[in-house]
Amino acid sequence: MHVLACRTFLDAGGNVMDEPDTDPALAQLDALVGQWTMEAGPPGGPPWPGSGRVTFEWLEGGSFLVQRWTIDVPEAPNGIAIIGRADEPGRFRQHYFDSRGVHRVYEMTLDQGVWTLSRDAPDPFPQRFTGTLGEDGATIVGRWEKAPDGRTWETDFDMTYRRIADH
Repeated sequence: MHVLACRTFLDAGGNVMDEPDTDPALAQLDALVGQWTMEAGPPGGPPWPGSGRVTFEWLEGGSFLVQRWTIDVPEAPNGIAIIGRADEPGRFRQHYFDSRGVHRVYEMTLDQGVWTLSRDAPDPFPQRFTGTLGEDGATIVGRWEKAPDGRTWETDFDMTYRRIADH
């Protein structure tokens, strides 16, 4: 169940109860729920050695999607992200935290099978990700980009997710 807010009412015994109101926009994120493998590599090149795993699951109550990942490459960070609604309709916000102590906030959309993440902050540089969900829902093929000078975008790395288990 995806929750937007709570509606307060009195039950038959006169007790104050909160009942969640459903937020249909959060249902878009169900496409990510499950367990995935991750592989990354240089632009257009073969994947780097090592792999990763990521799990997307709803936090109790259904208002936030929790993303956790581990990567078998010592230079790459493990981490967690919390995804919830943004103020604008159909948009989300991802709060990212990793094992290096890095924390970032990304603006996010998931619309018609295209997943985007972006941040304009200059520390250390603006970033964006665009991934396309396969028609069967079993792959996401994407690319991370960065703008070291704050204006000119370049590919950082390609990334592919492969679903290994549903919900």
